Amino acid sequence: MAKEIMEIKANLISDEKFYPFGEIIRLNTTAPITINQGECFRFNDLANLDHDPDGRMGISIFESSIRTIPHQFNLVERHPHGCQFFLSMDNEPFLIIVAPDQDGMPGTPKAFITGKYQGINFNRGTWHGVLTPIQGSGKFLVIDWIGPKENLEEYIYPDFWKVVI
Repeated sequence: MAKEIMEIKANLISDEKFYPFGEIIRLNTTAPITINQGECFRFNDLANLDHDPDGRMGISIFESSIRTIPHQFNLVERHPHGCQFFLSMDNEPFLIIVAPDQDGMPGTPKAFITGKYQGINFNRGTWHGVLTPIQGSGKFLVIDWIGPKENLEEYIYPDFWKVVI
């Protein structure tokens, strides 16, 4: 028996719509601090790195396959012990899938597309889709919790969702 495919529309990300799930990181509208005798710009204090004190925040590089839209998915995940920060190393837009928590399970997903020079920082415990670049090399700077406890919960929806623009 074929699984049903539910459709959701991806919207451009905005503070108002994304606020329940995390923060938008902006490099194109944040006033940098000039350092190193005027030879370097520092985009300072971009995100609130909330985490469980039993671990620490680590910096990683992820390299993900480029996806196309429409994009089908049925897997979301969350990280209970720390936020998760994503910034495209190419400053290219990427697809973000999130879902509100409903009694420990993900609810109906929402989809957003970042602008160029934007990243995101998921709040701790936010249900979200996997890293989904739609342009560029697929390389991302990622900051997330590293510690002794399992920090990954996955959920597979019984039906697939299709993200469209």
